[in-house]
Amino acid sequence: MPWGLLVVAGLLEIVWAAAMKQSAGFTRPIPTLIMIAAMPASFALLAMAMKSLPLGTAYMVWTGIGAAGAFIFGVIWLGEAATPIRLLAAAMIAGGIVLMKLAN
Repeated sequence: MPWGLLVVAGLLEIVWAAAMKQSAGFTRPIPTLIMIAAMPASFALLAMAMKSLPLGTAYMVWTGIGAAGAFIFGVIWLGEAATPIRLLAAAMIAGGIVLMKLAN
């Protein structure tokens, strides 16, 4: 259960980060509202997951999902560069998430 909450929290982190980018500095209301809704939901689910997961594990996995997911969103939907070094960095983040899960 806590791992499921953590994954959903990480996915919501991607949502709020992408919405923040799309809000154009909070000048576009719909993306701004999506960000305002997704951010506290992400934090709440992270807090629930932290009831039974170690702090370092939960926070690292949450930020890792958000960072890698935001990168993927940027590449696929925003046309950001997918250079070999950026892909390697994203793969290393994903590998760290898997290792952290295996360690617990």
